[in-house]
Amino acid sequence: MKTTKSEQPDPYGERKSTVVENITALGNPNPPTSEQSNLYCMTIIGQVEGHVVLPPQNKTTKYEHLIPQLVAAEQNTKIEGILIILNTVGGDVEAGLAIAEMIASLSKPTVAIVLGGGHSIGVPIAVSADYSFIAPTATMTIHPIRLTGLVISVPQTFEYLDKMQERVLRFIQSHSTVSEEKLKELMFKTGELTRDIGTTVIGQEAVNYGLINAVGGLGDAIRELNRRIEEQRAAKLKPEGNEGAPAGRLEH
Repeated sequence: MKTTKSEQPDPYGERKSTVVENITALGNPNPPTSEQSNLYCMTIIGQVEGHVVLPPQNKTTKYEHLIPQLVAAEQNTKIEGILIILNTVGGDVEAGLAIAEMIASLSKPTVAIVLGGGHSIGVPIAVSADYSFIAPTATMTIHPIRLTGLVISVPQTFEYLDKMQERVLRFIQSHSTVSEEKLKELMFKTGELTRDIGTTVIGQEAVNYGLINAVGGLGDAIRELNRRIEEQRAAKLKPEGNEGAPAGRLEH
């Protein structure tokens, strides 16, 4: 029986399927594996999608995709550092804080770089890394949280918003060097944003305010991440305590 061309098995069928799945799930046709690199690159692009599914025309990053990636990177012994690249307009507050808390709790070195924009809830994500960079032309918008959907006109609604705002403020302060007074000044400034309250900072301004550690690009971020990986390697090799010191002897 003669086999037609369409009936012949496609040797690249499985590979094509994997590539399509990677693009659909991660936005990357070939995500780095432990055999390729000791660094894991995680991108946060577009709008951070949380508990509500956004319209299909929106460019989104789903937080339920990022959390398993972070867990896998933490567990993989061959991955030694994580690079977070942000170009986001913000999004769901609780989803963004969940991502930021996950990054901050990783035991491996992390470096974040803001390219294009790291707005709104992207600010806590950017500062959650051990060290952060911002491109000279990148921007970060700091503004109060917003509420969409059904609003119940009662004092409890305001109290809830105020508590959530404090959660964001506390996180940013605890993971950067910006003062509480300056952060609130930037967040509640009027007149700069025509349709909102807040401030947009560009490149070096974010560093001057203490939000970001340094101005730089991809090469700078990778060098800093590799430096921190080397420091962690050296710390693991360093013997613990003064095992050879005589008991009862004080050392300076």
